Amino acid sequence: MTSHWRPLDRFDQGWIGELHTYARGHRAWTAAVQTFSDIGGTVTMRTLLGIAAVWLWLIGARVLAGWVAAQTLVGWGALWALKLAFDRQRPAFTDRVSHAGGPAFPSGHAMASAITCAVLVGLLWYRVHRRGRTTACAVAAATVLTIGWTRVALGVHWPTDVLAGWLAAGIVLGAVTAVIELWRPGALARDVRRVNWRTRPRVQRVIVPSVRPPATAAEPLGDDAFDEAAFDEAALRAADLDAADLDEAALDAAADRPDETVR
Repeated sequence: MTSHWRPLDRFDQGWIGELHTYARGHRAWTAAVQTFSDIGGTVTMRTLLGIAAVWLWLIGARVLAGWVAAQTLVGWGALWALKLAFDRQRPAFTDRVSHAGGPAFPSGHAMASAITCAVLVGLLWYRVHRRGRTTACAVAAATVLTIGWTRVALGVHWPTDVLAGWLAAGIVLGAVTAVIELWRPGALARDVRRVNWRTRPRVQRVIVPSVRPPATAAEPLGDDAFDEAAFDEAALRAADLDAADLDEAALDAAADRPDETVR
């Protein structure tokens, strides 16, 4: 595939040749790279997205759960459609340090990790403050870059396979999001507010009754005192109302305002 464009061919050959030479002479380093590549494989990434989709479904964010599931399924379908369409051979070495099957283009590890990290960052975006967002983006970017680099370092993908995997992941993310927004305008934003409401910290309010001096013998208890005691008891009972009922009412009211800015 790269033979038709020599600059791209030189780019691929140069990178993978140097990394393969280093990997052959450093077996411990190669084993560590292989371990990280296996941990960040397609099965791990799709499992994380599956868990996120099930959790969102259980808390009532059905459209957001469908968005996560669609990213997983469409990404998997697009990956194999591209692999079968291009049918690019993997790098060939007589002394391989790692093995992988199937066509090379694009890299499944690179594509799956990019989709998964982008989705997880999107789910966390409105749950954390600026420092948390910066940390999440840095961790996600480092994970995606490292997993893509391990595939080249192990000699099972050309560098352009990894770059194509990242590009395909961006297209899948944008396409799935656009389709859902056209199908259910504002539904993703409403589900984001629903998740924020359901997972926010709960604060229990306690009403402390006023302290009154005890009645003396010269001041016998009258009917007014009993009425005030009964009123205090009723107020305490009202304070024990389940906060979840109030939460549901407020959530339904927020869901009816799709144009409200998500905070």
